Order: sequence, then C-alpha cells, then structure tokens
Amino acid sequence: MHLRVARHTNNLKEIENFYVNVLGFERLGGFQNHNNYDGVFIGRPDLDWHFEFTQSETKAVHVFDEDDLLVLYPDTIRKYNMLYIQIMEHNIEFIEAVNPYWNENGRMFLDPDGYRIVISPLKATKLN
Repeated sequence: MHLRVARHTNNLKEIENFYVNVLGFERLGGFQNHNNYDGVFIGRPDLDWHFEFTQSETKAVHVFDEDDLLVLYPDTIRKYNMLYIQIMEHNIEFIEAVNPYWNENGRMFLDPDGYRIVISPLKATKLN
C-alpha cells in the first residue's frame, strides 16, 4: 500500500522550501494550473509515501488541535542529530507539546502553515 498525505496551503513555495531544504525531503514532481491548482509532490523515491501540497485561488483554512501532529522518525541517532542541527540553523524554534510524551521523546516545531511536527529518534528514548 502507498500513502499520499495531501494538504492545501496558501504558501506553496515556502512549504516546498521548508520540506525540501530544512527537513531534507526531495521534490518528486509537481503540476501547474491543473483545474486551477498548482501542486508539488515531496518525499523520497525509496519511500512508499509522500506529501502533496496544493495551492489555488481558494484560500486554505487550517483548523487543527494541538495534538494533531506529523511525527518524523529519523532511523539513526546521527540522522536525528543532523536534522536537529538543520532545523536550528534555519532559526526554527522548538515548542512545547501538549502531550508530555513528545517533550520527553522528541522535539516539536511548526511548519510554515502552523502544523506541528515532531522529530523523534526511531528508538524513542528520553532526551531530557
């Protein structure tokens, strides 16, 4: 089974830059003016899932709960540390999670649309 996580945005270029240049994914493809939508596919060719972000004249209205998260598990502590440093180098602030598990086992930050993302080592261990 393959998975696509699709989300509408008002900031397609900024979202693409964030997921590619900050989080280290790749631009897998995209489209322009398909039924008045522009879009980009972001992920990695070796994964069976990817993100699709779209933008149109219809403005995105994001409504989410503080426990709605995207959790990324780098598969080695080295990759986790590299991603952590990459986030810090882009001056992205880490925030506190409502669920204390994520404060103990990862680091949370916001993407350009305000969605919460957590990075956590694959074998979650306490970081505090």
